[in-house]
Parts: sequence; C-alpha cells; structure tokens
Amino acid sequence: MLIEEGSVQFNSEVHRMQQLVGDETSGGWESCWEQGLTPWDLGHPTPIILHLHQTGALPKGRALVPGCGSGYDVVAMACSERYVVGLDFSHTANEKAVELSSSSPNSSYFTFLKEDFFTWQPPELFDLIFDYTFFCAIEPEMRSRWACRVQEMLKPDGELVTLMFPVLIFLSHIFP
Repeated sequence: MLIEEGSVQFNSEVHRMQQLVGDETSGGWESCWEQGLTPWDLGHPTPIILHLHQTGALPKGRALVPGCGSGYDVVAMACSERYVVGLDFSHTANEKAVELSSSSPNSSYFTFLKEDFFTWQPPELFDLIFDYTFFCAIEPEMRSRWACRVQEMLKPDGELVTLMFPVLIFLSHIFP
C-alpha cells in the first residue's frame, strides 16, 4: 500500500523534511512548518478520533494533544464535556492551528499553546492524552522521557490513546 499518486513529489518532500529535521533537530520542525513541508498533516481530523468522539468513547474532562500541529484533532475532540489543550513547540504550527480554528463554534472548549512537551508544567492533570504523530517524531533515546511525561501528566485513571504506523502491514506490501 505505497502512495502511487504524486509519489515522486511526496518522496522528495519527505526527503527534504528529513534533511531539515536531521540538520536542525527541534529547529528543523519549525523550518518544515515555515516551508510547508508537512507530509504528516492530513488536512483534517484523524478518522478514528472522529469516530471515537462521535460514539462517546473518548473520556470526558481535560485532554492533551502533544505535537498537535494544525490542530484538527484538538478541534474535533473539543466539546462542552471535554476541554482540549493542543501543544506544539513550533510557532508556525501554533499560528496555523489558531488561524484554522478561529471561527470554530466550539472554540471555548480548546486552546493552543506553544510549549515544549518535555518541560511544560500543566496547571492540571489530564483525563486523556492523544498522540498520533508526536511519539514517532522524537528521537528514540527520548522515548522513555516521553513515557515518564505522559505518566506525570495523566490522571491515575486517565487514558492514553496513541496510534502507531502499521509497520507489519506496510512491510507485507513491500515483502510479500
């Protein structure tokens, strides 16, 4: 299941993105947003988040979306029963999220913060943390710190929802 339509352009964008991120670490992500090299940005909420929200399966209360980027998932989950905090250390991503969501009818139920997930101290713990593209974007040696931070920020009965790239399915298409 490889991307065929526009794959040359997609692959060149991914390659350029990898160069920026590899050269500049955290500043590389900002450069990607500034240059519009965001192949991970779906341009809409993650379908499973829409489904979980619509079926009432997501916990109520406070939710956190680290590395929220354009903020589509933040806006999709926000409602009178769930206040959502979108966190990103990219100034450009944060501005884009605010711009895209400024006229949302549920805007009083979410906020976007330009903060570093690893150093930010939330005023309250969260009932839900949703991670889709954040964990996979950090260096492998930082992943144990990610786990510690999630544990620190999540209420004892809170829920972590994370989506992982289906490596086995992807590899089965390459190596049948």
